[in-house]
Amino acid sequence: MYRYILKRTLFMVLSVFIACMMTFMLMNVIPGGTPEIILKHTFVGLEESVSDEELATISERYNLNDPLYLQFTRWMQTGLLHGDLGTSYVYNRPVLYLLELRFPATILLAMTSMLIAVLCGVSLGIYSALKENRFTDHLLRFISLFGVSMPGFWVGLLLLLIFSVKLKMIPIAGYGSIENLLLPSLALSIHSTTAILRVTRTSMLETLGQDYIKFATAKGLPMRVIITRHALKNAMLPVITVLGFQMGHLLGGSVIIEEVFAWPGIGSLLVNSITARDLPVVQGCIILIVTMFLLVNFLVDILYTYVDPRIRYG
Repeated sequence: MYRYILKRTLFMVLSVFIACMMTFMLMNVIPGGTPEIILKHTFVGLEESVSDEELATISERYNLNDPLYLQFTRWMQTGLLHGDLGTSYVYNRPVLYLLELRFPATILLAMTSMLIAVLCGVSLGIYSALKENRFTDHLLRFISLFGVSMPGFWVGLLLLLIFSVKLKMIPIAGYGSIENLLLPSLALSIHSTTAILRVTRTSMLETLGQDYIKFATAKGLPMRVIITRHALKNAMLPVITVLGFQMGHLLGGSVIIEEVFAWPGIGSLLVNSITARDLPVVQGCIILIVTMFLLVNFLVDILYTYVDPRIRYG
């Protein structure tokens, strides 16, 4: 078990390193020079008349004249390995400060969406399995197919149009209240809910067909007892796998949803930083998102051993 944890830890470190390297390289091949971008946000209105001397000064200050591999190596050695992700070109604040400021909003949105997805997806999946090949089962399967196919941003815009513009029941944007959280979490959870529903239904149907379930039914046990004590735990292993992937999907999908609803989280910070070519902030956001995704999947793997004692990691 300890060897497995060490191996996964090394894999996570390697994955974060590759993500940082790819982000650094891709951001530096975008058309437009980084010195011009820095001057644009430092001296607003002067970007049209920037002199070569000013550009040279900025390039020297941030070591932008060095080769990309040397800039990346210096950033890794003097910055990331010491817990310093740099300073934002746009906000002129440490990147860690910006991440700490935005991180709670993203976690709140992702966890609320996951809670909705788990409660609705698992319960509807069990109900659909119990009503196999009936009208409600066919209806839920159609809804799940429709939900998986709908982009999250389109669902968000549709919810805004109905509940904010037409019915005027919920504010269009904002942060700090349950009303502001409701529509973004619903829009973000639609895809995860339908995915969990489909997997739960399939797993429950397979479990309900096992001999020990038939034996429990023959003994006259109530269906509620059979589901909660016998079938559900054995059917949850594939569902837990999907939960890990869906949590990563929620963290990644929040980038678009936060922009649609003006939610002040990591996603909106990442989009704005890419537009402004604020490389330190972009790298900080990517590191945080990748690390959270890897940690969630690592915890899911560890959870397997508690759900199914037959699973052991060497």
